[in-house]
Amino acid sequence: MTTLDPMSTTVALLFGGRAGEHGISCITAGGILAAIDRTRFDVLAIGITPEGGWVHVSDDPSDWTMVDGRAPRSPPMATRCSLPSSRHRAGERTAPRRARGTRRAARRGRRRLAAAARSLRRGRHRPGHARDARHPLRRLRRPRLGHRDGQGRDEGRRARPASSAPPASSCTRTAGPTARVASSPTSSGHHPRPWFVKPARAGSSLGVSRVEEVSQLEHAMKAAFREDPKVLIEEGVVAREIECGVLAARDGGEPHTTLPGEVKVGADLDFYDYEAKYFGKGTVSIDVPAGLPDGVLEEAREIARRAFGALGLEGLARVDMFVTADHRVIVNEVNTMPGFTPYSMFPVLWESMGLSYAELIADLVDQAATRRLGQR
Repeated sequence: MTTLDPMSTTVALLFGGRAGEHGISCITAGGILAAIDRTRFDVLAIGITPEGGWVHVSDDPSDWTMVDGRAPRSPPMATRCSLPSSRHRAGERTAPRRARGTRRAARRGRRRLAAAARSLRRGRHRPGHARDARHPLRRLRRPRLGHRDGQGRDEGRRARPASSAPPASSCTRTAGPTARVASSPTSSGHHPRPWFVKPARAGSSLGVSRVEEVSQLEHAMKAAFREDPKVLIEEGVVAREIECGVLAARDGGEPHTTLPGEVKVGADLDFYDYEAKYFGKGTVSIDVPAGLPDGVLEEAREIARRAFGALGLEGLARVDMFVTADHRVIVNEVNTMPGFTPYSMFPVLWESMGLSYAELIADLVDQAATRRLGQR
């Protein structure tokens, strides 16, 4: 039986949610529950149902794994959580309703709550996404492990001046009777194809389509709008795709980066889509580090550092880049809540640098516990 340190930190593990990545978020929670140091951290597992309800759920990792090719889901009929408001003292935590009055709930309520909320919700409904001051995590005034200034793929283009090559032409459209064009007119049939149509604020390639013919554009837009009322259209780039992990420094200095890894997609896939990432579709291999000259790898790490700083990020990020045939580096997007299953690129990149999955989780919780609350 694991003995919990009396000075342990309570971590609220939030996962699930209303976005299309609900199941992957639950699988991520299972990975974290299996790896997190239970002697250091008292974990409160909170599942968010597809309808948006917050429920107290099992913290057994085996309950949050893939079964027969199906991802788990937060149970809608579980015990609802009652969370404290900012009026509660820092040392208090409201227990799940069914647990109130029990000895275990009382014991937990006395423990110090220093770092609540590793949020694993993904997509446009994740905590803090809309900068809504009424959001429960903002009302709680508890530290979160990451901070998102660039709210979507289109805002992430602010990081692209850090690249050594200009970005591909792109535009955004919003849902409605008349879609609003926010930048250069990629929607024109005069621009070279393929185009990639993406939900601006979803992840895991959910709702992303590759468009080879203008006739395919309407279907691709509908698929993207199902995930987000804001859609990004970009020209395809002939290049290799690399990804670099970034972690904020504890002392406020320059962020730390990994050697970039490379995603290689086989001829049986159009691109690295949602099914390929999580459900074994097609031929995919990941090289860590990427098979590129040392100078290019170091340039990519420096670009990732600059992108992290340009967006005012905290905690963690994964910077996705393209490398052209003549070794120019282009920032594709900055993912401020990257995939975090044990086999996702971000933890794999840090594992290659000697930081294990459990150590990575602990580092992020420790960062959150020391981060100043409020606006900055």
